[in-house]
Amino acid sequence: MLLSSSVARHASVMLTACLTACFTFALTLPTVLASTHQYDVVVYGGTSAGVISAVEAKKLGKSVVIVCPDQHLGGLSAGGLGFTDTGNKATIGGLSREFYHRVFLEYQKPETWKWQKQDEYGNRGQGTAAIDGEQRTMWIFEPHVAEKVFADFVAEFQIPVNRDRWLDRENGVEMEAQKILSITMTNGENYIGKVFIDATYEGDLMAAAGVDYHVGREANSTYNEAWNGSQVGVLHHGHHFKDPISPYKIPDDPSSGLLFGISDQKPAAYGEEDHRVQAYCYRMCLTDQPANRLPFPKPENYNRKDYQLLLRVLKSGWRDVFRKFDPIPNHKTDTNNHGPFSTDFIGENYDYPDASYDQRKRILQRHVNYQQGLMYFLANDPEVPDDVREEFNEWGLADDEFIDNGGWPHQIYVREARRMVGKYVMTEADCFRNRKTPEPIGMGSYTLDSHNVQRYVKDDGFIQNEGDIGVRINRPYQIAYGALVPRQGQCENLLVPICASSSHIAFGSIRMEPVFMILGHSAAAAAGIAIDQNIAVQEVSYEQLKAQLEREGQILDLASDLPEDLPGFVVDDSEAELTGDWQHSSSTRPYIGVGYAHDGHSHQNMTAAFKAKLPKTGRYEIRVAYSVHENRATNVSVSIESTAGLVTKSINQRKSPPIQNQWISLGKFECSQQSFVIISNTDADGHVIVDAVQWLSVEE
Repeated sequence: MLLSSSVARHASVMLTACLTACFTFALTLPTVLASTHQYDVVVYGGTSAGVISAVEAKKLGKSVVIVCPDQHLGGLSAGGLGFTDTGNKATIGGLSREFYHRVFLEYQKPETWKWQKQDEYGNRGQGTAAIDGEQRTMWIFEPHVAEKVFADFVAEFQIPVNRDRWLDRENGVEMEAQKILSITMTNGENYIGKVFIDATYEGDLMAAAGVDYHVGREANSTYNEAWNGSQVGVLHHGHHFKDPISPYKIPDDPSSGLLFGISDQKPAAYGEEDHRVQAYCYRMCLTDQPANRLPFPKPENYNRKDYQLLLRVLKSGWRDVFRKFDPIPNHKTDTNNHGPFSTDFIGENYDYPDASYDQRKRILQRHVNYQQGLMYFLANDPEVPDDVREEFNEWGLADDEFIDNGGWPHQIYVREARRMVGKYVMTEADCFRNRKTPEPIGMGSYTLDSHNVQRYVKDDGFIQNEGDIGVRINRPYQIAYGALVPRQGQCENLLVPICASSSHIAFGSIRMEPVFMILGHSAAAAAGIAIDQNIAVQEVSYEQLKAQLEREGQILDLASDLPEDLPGFVVDDSEAELTGDWQHSSSTRPYIGVGYAHDGHSHQNMTAAFKAKLPKTGRYEIRVAYSVHENRATNVSVSIESTAGLVTKSINQRKSPPIQNQWISLGKFECSQQSFVIISNTDADGHVIVDAVQWLSVEE
């Protein structure tokens, strides 16, 4: 009876107004008496970065308010993205790490484990352990737990939060002498501040203040990059069509018209700029716990024809439907896009960044209709293969998440919208550490990542997706203070921690929730200095800001990757030439440097080439480092270049390395000065680890 009454309650919510609680737009707001509020720092946006910015401002003794269109605090971190994109967690410090510590503390409470015992959960995260007991952090969590942590933050620091407040984007920003004096909401409320922080995913305050920004992909030539612009022909992940699939309503008949979701426009030439934005989706929280499971709702305008392309993919034999049902505690998931036709609503968000509130509401509703329809189709359509449909019906929306919105997330995943063109523009040169990043105030470490932007018809008449790429960076990189502030002469009291100044592809790495919190912390620290000294944010002394951030635990750089006492010639995984989507991790010790890379037991062929410039030709013992674990491969292929030719060995990475618990010797080889070792995951029966390779000269 509990389940049926719950289903009825949520069905009613979904049918009447799925987004009413979350997207109460300005045009429908009741008229209220205009009022004026004055603070040192005004944070616009209730995202994770917004909350962290406000906490830092309050810790510095500043008066601060969060004024936001959001009904719920925490943005994506509390909106379904619980399988955190950590990258290298050693880069996450300050208040960002404090958030993950507080999540850890919540899961130390027995009552938090309502549907599952903690020891039954496991400990898998994205590139790291979900629960790090040594560091007392937890990186994987349920949405309502994250929201509670953010709510506790604002309660503990007594930060006022004025929700459901929408900036008057046409006339609501009052400026004088390149400063924002106040911002006015559509309900007439006015907020005066000394410094303003735009912590929205869209950059609405930044844009309304007249600050330069960009939407879409720049050409590779704009910033001398390799991975920006159109990526036609680049197929890095599994989110593309691997088999020839006809795009037409009647297969192979162009006159019948295109199936739903396929563009009739050709992509730009490789590397050229365009207006397209990587696809959005909702990160659903699903469960297979029957007592907590809601059936997938059927949208009012459901049309099964919208999913005929997916049906063709399924009938071709594709079965990775459940690949991104990433586990979070209590028998739940953070469910993300995966495959050629999934939760990403490709091509339907181009107008979103600059759209009016009313236009955005319609765009968001189309995304809800599409994604709910997709779930309903997979669970109910009789043409869906029986094995897929039967397994899908074991899942449903979690009844105890997003309870005011029928179990549906209240925040869409805005993977990118506007990006400021500020004092300093972060590009892939910074991410690859090919240039020195000035005045670093935080770090990033995630893959250069973009989801698809377009689904189109190739010249051969078959369908393909475009825009999805993943380029691994060799080591964590620094983020410049100049990426948070406008250009000189535009706005002197605004900081932008989310829509930061960066190219499309650099933002593809920066755009992770831990990084947004890092940048929110640093932005508020700079705001405090600017207020104390009555100066523009562009004039903040970096040395003073750096000293403050370091006192507060912010990570501005990592120590040298390699220990100084390592003998011989050593090449770390951070210096290896990698092909494929290797993931960084530091969850299993010991390792060389700051971590290691692993293939995620991927089915794609991936290699790591360790190249050494040895002091002389001669005889060397060659060793390989890896961390042992039961999920490792027993048959890792390692090829060694020697003067006698290429020699291939096999390593069992489930066995502990015999040398110092860290190294295994491959033998002694005659090597030229340009020596190399290649580790491959071809036909591997588990996770393949690449950490370091060592050449030790052998004295005859």
